[in-house]
Amino acid sequence: MNTHVAFLRGINVGGNTMVSMKDLVAICTHIGFENVRTYLNSGNVIFESHLPEAALQKALETALSEKTGKEIGVVIRSPGELERVVNGNPFPEAVPSQVGVLFVTEPVAENILAEFVIPGREKVEAGKREVYVHYPDGMGRSKLKWPLSLRGGTIRNINTLTKLAGLVAEKQVIQKKNQSLVKIFQSMFD
Repeated sequence: MNTHVAFLRGINVGGNTMVSMKDLVAICTHIGFENVRTYLNSGNVIFESHLPEAALQKALETALSEKTGKEIGVVIRSPGELERVVNGNPFPEAVPSQVGVLFVTEPVAENILAEFVIPGREKVEAGKREVYVHYPDGMGRSKLKWPLSLRGGTIRNINTLTKLAGLVAEKQVIQKKNQSLVKIFQSMFD
């Protein structure tokens, strides 16, 4: 069983597409995800599954569409990818709440930075399947114009991602301890 983190786009923001975290856990459990846990009320889900990323994304998007009647984009990341994103923050000196990471499903184009229109003081750096943005004046005041190719992604700040990475790491430590205990008990009865 592998641990995954799902980031849902556009739920519980500005009163649009409201999905309670209780309902989100129920949806995820219904489609076969195990040990489901949400973080904050903005569509962050930690869960376990044997399915590959594309199948997880499709299953969750379909279930959410059936529940809400709207298309809700989903981006999936493994614990290792999430840790890489947090550790790869190109703006470590910035206030963490002012650094956003846009997650997308496909690799980011090499020339993507040339497609941004940056009328303010924002700084943008590309990652593998994410784009980092430092919003020194705050995200709500930004006039940054995103390239069309990235508009289907979903953004989280470094504070949220750091907390999620910690929760996932905690969960993996507990899983390893449990697996070790199972092996010990099995060896006692073999």
